[in-house]
Amino acid sequence: MTGIASWYGEPHHGRLTANGEIFDQEALTAAHPSLPFGTILRVTNLHDGLSVEVRINDRGPVIPGRIVDLSRAAARSVRATGLGIFRVRLEVVPRETPTTAAMRDASARRTTTSPKP
Repeated sequence: MTGIASWYGEPHHGRLTANGEIFDQEALTAAHPSLPFGTILRVTNLHDGLSVEVRINDRGPVIPGRIVDLSRAAARSVRATGLGIFRVRLEVVPRETPTTAAMRDASARRTTTSPKP
């Protein structure tokens, strides 16, 4: 998904987020209107290609037309704090489960083991 992002910081720092955590403007978190809490998103600034991974812990943005609100630290990571709003691409980062980790490890063992004569 692509669209407009914004960021939030000081006025919200220390307040409760929608999932009950205390908002920390220096954490790599974000607000999204519908993704489940705990979802990891890769947010790419379309102006320069810089990206950051954030965890959804709040609901927002409250301004229509925006698709995500980043914490100040996350916006700083993609050099967007001076911009206010900026175009981004959002990608959900798949979570690794014990099953997928085991499958990856088994595959790596198969590809690195020499065949027996």
